[in-house]
Amino acid sequence: MKMKKRLLSLLLAAVLAASLALPAAAARDSYGRFSDISVGPTAKAVESLRLMGVLDGYANGTFRPEGQLNRAQFCKMAVCAMNAENELGAYRTVTVFPDVKPSHWAAAYINMAAKGKNIISGYPDGKFYPDRTVSLGQAVTILLRMLGYQDEAIGGVWPASYMSAAARIKLTDGVESTNANAPLTRKDAAQLFVNLLRSDCIGGEEGAPSGAFLSTLGLKLEENVVLVSSTAVGPDGKATALQTAAGSVYQLNRDTISSGVLNGCKGTLVLKNNKVVTFLPDAEGSSRVVVLASAKINQITDTSGATYAVTSDTRAYYNGEEKTWADAQSWLNPGRSLTLYMGPTGGVEYVFVGGGGSASEAVIVYEKGSAKGLSALVGGVTGYKIYKNGSAANVSDLRPYDVATYSGATNTIRVCDTRLTGFYESCSPSPAEPTKIVVMGTEFSVLTTAQSTLAKFKPGDQITLLLTEDNQVAGAVKPGTAGASANAIGIVKEASKDSIEVELLCGLSLKGATTLSDNAVNLIKGQPVQVSSDRKGYLGVARLSGGVSGNLNLETRKLGSHSLASTVKVYEYTKDGLEPTSLSALGAGPIPNGQISYAHLNWANQVDVLVLGGIHDGAVFYGRTSVDFEEVMMQDPATGILVPDPTKEPTYFMSVTDGKTTIGPFRLTYDIPGGTYVQATVSSNGIYFSSLKELNRLKDVSNNAWTGQGAVTVEGRTYTISSSVICYNRDNGTWLTLDQAHAYADQADLYASDDGVIRAIEVRTQQ
Repeated sequence: MKMKKRLLSLLLAAVLAASLALPAAAARDSYGRFSDISVGPTAKAVESLRLMGVLDGYANGTFRPEGQLNRAQFCKMAVCAMNAENELGAYRTVTVFPDVKPSHWAAAYINMAAKGKNIISGYPDGKFYPDRTVSLGQAVTILLRMLGYQDEAIGGVWPASYMSAAARIKLTDGVESTNANAPLTRKDAAQLFVNLLRSDCIGGEEGAPSGAFLSTLGLKLEENVVLVSSTAVGPDGKATALQTAAGSVYQLNRDTISSGVLNGCKGTLVLKNNKVVTFLPDAEGSSRVVVLASAKINQITDTSGATYAVTSDTRAYYNGEEKTWADAQSWLNPGRSLTLYMGPTGGVEYVFVGGGGSASEAVIVYEKGSAKGLSALVGGVTGYKIYKNGSAANVSDLRPYDVATYSGATNTIRVCDTRLTGFYESCSPSPAEPTKIVVMGTEFSVLTTAQSTLAKFKPGDQITLLLTEDNQVAGAVKPGTAGASANAIGIVKEASKDSIEVELLCGLSLKGATTLSDNAVNLIKGQPVQVSSDRKGYLGVARLSGGVSGNLNLETRKLGSHSLASTVKVYEYTKDGLEPTSLSALGAGPIPNGQISYAHLNWANQVDVLVLGGIHDGAVFYGRTSVDFEEVMMQDPATGILVPDPTKEPTYFMSVTDGKTTIGPFRLTYDIPGGTYVQATVSSNGIYFSSLKELNRLKDVSNNAWTGQGAVTVEGRTYTISSSVICYNRDNGTWLTLDQAHAYADQADLYASDDGVIRAIEVRTQQ
């Protein structure tokens, strides 16, 4: 037994511990963003340990994941992981090993690990050899001892028995190397220590778990937390706190700033005196950061062509709030970074809009095509791509007052040109150094890089905000500054005579007081608008229309002479107001310019917002007409009974229904019989049809002409089936689903709008 313990002591002596790098004073900066590990599990593991003070990077901004560790470094890591730094004072001036003098940078850590915590030993000659490398097996042995595993309980042959024990408790999960005798790399050390922090200690004669390792250190654990922001304003007034999806805000325990790489992760908050020691992402499942190509209600497609199934109820975290995917997806442009968190079965469990961190730094472009400041923004990283408002771009596409931020998770520079002009209502903590600012009744986070430009303004001023892609303030200029005019577009969601709510296409929701007439309220609901504000609590809107001439050619993706942007947002007026749709749902086209109520051109002179229908005052509605009449009555002189007056024409009324909703009856002013399928537009005051247009009838179309449920080809032209197509059985006067209509008869009459979309289907067996 003595021989076994002596051998084990020699093996443990070969262990290290540390700060994975240089002393903190020589490390890169407090943001902890490393140019050589910007994405993946290693980046997350390193960030968890960096927040805790267990490690840092090198002065040149790198982490060097393949670098090897020495014994002194491993000692520091072990002590910091045990949350024992406040005990170091007693070990700074003593000498435990002759080759570790008090002047050695790691002397206190080595002395504590050996004498205070009894987790390492020196060599038989009494020395420690702090600069010798450590192997994976040696590191695993030390960590097992930190968890309370006794040498006698593990037994067997070293290092195989220790590696086996570590694998059983998932201590080596995610570790790349499997060779116990190989030198321990910095990235494997980071993974080992994160696994240690997730582990349970062992105790009792039978080795039963005695509690989470972190709990035994007197730390409080909050599990199943989703981290949504690392730039929240904490109790200290600094925008460096962590915010959870539940809305709780926690200040960091150490004077550092989170890189944001853990944003969107679900895991465990580690707290000490209600301050965050670190955040540990869950080990379950997996995550991947993708660049969005298209977002649909049931599918995400990234720029590589990979698809991911989602549901309308899938959780999505957007702008620091928990939403459903159905609520978030319509606001997402192609080019946005998404972090997809996969469940144990491989399905998408939830989506975080962002690639691991909201922006913490920004560069404002002041010259056309200028790359000034971009190199510093990315920290010397090369090979990045640029996206402007979601579209792939080049440096030559940059314009004055564009805002550039960097996403290390996808190695992309995100450029945004959203500008918002309004009344400066308030700020905190001060106008000289604001971290929050309120404009148009909305609170905006202010990047530290924006404080110098904001300091030129004070509450009560008119101000133009320069916003990042995630709607933080990157800078400010005076209204009217050339090249920096307000350009934020929104849709009016709610309106009354004294209040209004607008959802901007950049994802912000603005509310405020207003003064509108009854007619103006009807005209503005569901309309595209530009917003403004000239006093506190007030929101002014200007309805947008027109913009671009020419017909919409869906095959060439052009509106007149202008191309459609890859990120084009398409809206269509329906009975429920303005609703998002897609180009694929519009049919083959072309669509005449008269059916396009608004088009907006972006920085590249491409159409990025397109609004269809609504060319009259109200909303477009597709349905089947019915006609009724009301006769003028008179009193029969002989009997005194009311009878129809033969000298006067009856008054005819028309209704339009889709089987669920009926519009009307309104006085008939169109020569259209009942049973006709029409495109109807209701007047702004809701008392008449301002437009009724018969849909184009495609008679007796065979079921063989269909391509699935999405398209049908008639006489060489392919028509798209509307997602809200209405189906009617003329035999019995009932409304059907599309599946029921297709199964009822071998052929049907189809009714298409001018844009090549099938809006209605009528089936029958009787001629």
